[in-house]
Amino acid sequence: MRCPFCGHHDTQVKDSRPAEDGGSIRRRRQCPSCGARFTTFERVQLRDLHVIKSDGKREAFERDKLMKSVLLATQKRSIDRDRIEQMVSGIVRRLESGGDPDVPSKQIGRLVMDGLRALDTVAYVRYASVYKDFREVEDFATFIKGERLMGPARSAPEAEPSPDEDGA
Repeated sequence: MRCPFCGHHDTQVKDSRPAEDGGSIRRRRQCPSCGARFTTFERVQLRDLHVIKSDGKREAFERDKLMKSVLLATQKRSIDRDRIEQMVSGIVRRLESGGDPDVPSKQIGRLVMDGLRALDTVAYVRYASVYKDFREVEDFATFIKGERLMGPARSAPEAEPSPDEDGA
């Protein structure tokens, strides 16, 4: 493994253990040339996946790209990073264990939507706004109503009659 600081080609593994998600190995490395320490993660990759975009283009699947889109949707939400990692790892495992190495982008989008809906409804709506290409505020309202994400409409509490000043 090349050192990200000085570019030296040979680094030493100082510590190795399973990562929190259980699907990867966390390795602590040190460069013998500059002495810098850094962490790497190893994940099992069952097969090379390719994404088929809606315009027909075919490109290599990138887990990091998927993770970035999920992190963007969950930004400023109090969601544990490990739960997000688990969700993304689950999606990748489902894709890799599927029969076809060519996966339509719409299938990936549906899997992300399902995962986010279970994780956080605000993140779910954020992701949906990009995935479904919302253009107007009404698109949000229609989507939220259609998905039944809002509880029953509450009416304003009725105003209590004010007592007469003379006490009558």
